[in-house]
Amino acid sequence: MFDIIFITLALLVIKHWYVDFVFQTQDEISTKGDYGAWSGIKHSLKHGVATTVIFLALDVSPLLAIAVGFLDVVIHYHVDWVKMNHGNKDIADPKFWKHLGLDQMIHYLTYLLLVWMIL
Repeated sequence: MFDIIFITLALLVIKHWYVDFVFQTQDEISTKGDYGAWSGIKHSLKHGVATTVIFLALDVSPLLAIAVGFLDVVIHYHVDWVKMNHGNKDIADPKFWKHLGLDQMIHYLTYLLLVWMIL
């Protein structure tokens, strides 16, 4: 059981890095703070689809994998929105790094929650 938990968490962390830091467009970055803006929603949908694919690959039932992916969309979207509206945006300010770190920690705690819910 430990192996599957470890592999799942590793895949979710890799997914997070890819979608948040490699595959995210400038338009997604600039509109995540506008509640309901399509680009911010699209960014979170990328996370949800990738999360769904990971859980499907691990032989989770399709309905459950989709539900977990949807939960990832909702949580990711709102965490990003809060960061964009209440976090520090000045990269030279130490508060920026604290807020970015908090944002990332919440995303990773979300993955722990999703794995706990499924496995």
